[in-house]
Amino acid sequence: MALSQSQAAFNLPTPNRFITDLNSNGLAVFDTSVPEVLPTEAAGPMANHFAYATETFPADFTNKSDLAAYSSMLSAPPGIFIATGSVLRIVDMQPGGETPLHQTDSLDYGVVLEGEVELELDSGETRTLKRGDVSVQRATNHLWRNLKKTEPSRMLFVSLGAKPDGALEKS
Repeated sequence: MALSQSQAAFNLPTPNRFITDLNSNGLAVFDTSVPEVLPTEAAGPMANHFAYATETFPADFTNKSDLAAYSSMLSAPPGIFIATGSVLRIVDMQPGGETPLHQTDSLDYGVVLEGEVELELDSGETRTLKRGDVSVQRATNHLWRNLKKTEPSRMLFVSLGAKPDGALEKS
């Protein structure tokens, strides 16, 4: 799905990203090496906006290696997480949309920016998250559901690779 189709389907503005850097005088400036408009990829009832990623944690700014790594990922964004780094994305969900039940070996911080979503765990437990609410997803089976049938939802996620506790690992 093209970017313009994604915008129309979800009726949400396309997010922009502004990256800072230091100039040769040590002053903070905005980096212009990557476009400000986020690349968008449709996936079922969702549109994923790939905002930034690092291949290492802590991030390595030496010779702008983080910017170079991110730039190289723009044509083929990574999966939900990078085991040794971080991924920042914004996820839009169609009205009434639902993800499949899924699990990744990652620590995912989620913040609801627009709408009202439900987080359902494989135990059947659920929580309703509204604008400003935060989820901390610790490598467990879960799904997301947009509770609004007429409005899209938008969440921001920061995903970090994780080493699951034995109790969280699948057998």
